[in-house]
Amino acid sequence: MKPCIEEIEFHGIPALRLQGPRGASAVVSKLGAQVLSWITPDGRERLFLSDKAVFDGSVAIRGGIPVCWPQFSGLGDLPKHGFVRTRIWQAGAQRSGDDYALATLELADDEATRALWPHAFRLELTVMLEADRLDLELSVTNTGGAEFAFTGALHTYLRVVQVEDVTLEGLYGHDYRDAANGDAVIRDSGTHIAVDAEMDRVYRRVKRPQLLQAGNLSLATQSQGFPDVVVWNPWVDKCAAMADMPADGWRHMLCVEAAAEQPVVVAAGDEWYGRQTLVAV
Repeated sequence: MKPCIEEIEFHGIPALRLQGPRGASAVVSKLGAQVLSWITPDGRERLFLSDKAVFDGSVAIRGGIPVCWPQFSGLGDLPKHGFVRTRIWQAGAQRSGDDYALATLELADDEATRALWPHAFRLELTVMLEADRLDLELSVTNTGGAEFAFTGALHTYLRVVQVEDVTLEGLYGHDYRDAANGDAVIRDSGTHIAVDAEMDRVYRRVKRPQLLQAGNLSLATQSQGFPDVVVWNPWVDKCAAMADMPADGWRHMLCVEAAAEQPVVVAAGDEWYGRQTLVAV
């Protein structure tokens, strides 16, 4: 099938399906501008989406690639991870060629957002699908008359067969804030990360790409603009306490997120861009 974009319904919500080259596909929900599926030409789903996820907008959809903005986690007065995950975004530019399909979703401030966060903004999330590659770019435009600051993330849930069997490379030598260990700041001294307990780390000022080694499902990830990388797995007990996760969901996912934990200041009229690239290797 020639690369194209089509409007679909996905779990009862409006979405866009990007058909890429060699049978690659991706699904982006208009609710939250959230990528919910990414299938590579080998027919494998590369993103984790909980089979107990809620799609009615009452809470964020558990899985895929949520857009966390203008607040990362609980680091502020807003709802955890901000408010754009449960907003309906508008479809913007759409293009396709022989080797790619591209779609943009847009969101601007309104009365409801200003009641939570008193700033004028425009967000654009651009999703570009190639054969073995998925690019996400978030642009933030300050459309108001005064500067504002935000934190945020592309909260990417990667699907794995068994998380105990994967390793993550590329974070050696970086300091990280360990939220699962009282927010202690630790320097990573291993050549790779293995997951054998709850993991909730924010690695700071990361320049190198990361490689998730998972047998023949390995993935490379790289960020631009976002200075930090979050590595998260809730493990057994915290997963069991999540109403929108199956009891064994922790075993089949690892979040490797592009993040900005420290406030990013955007002057009036200025723009900021952050990107995450995922490549099947």
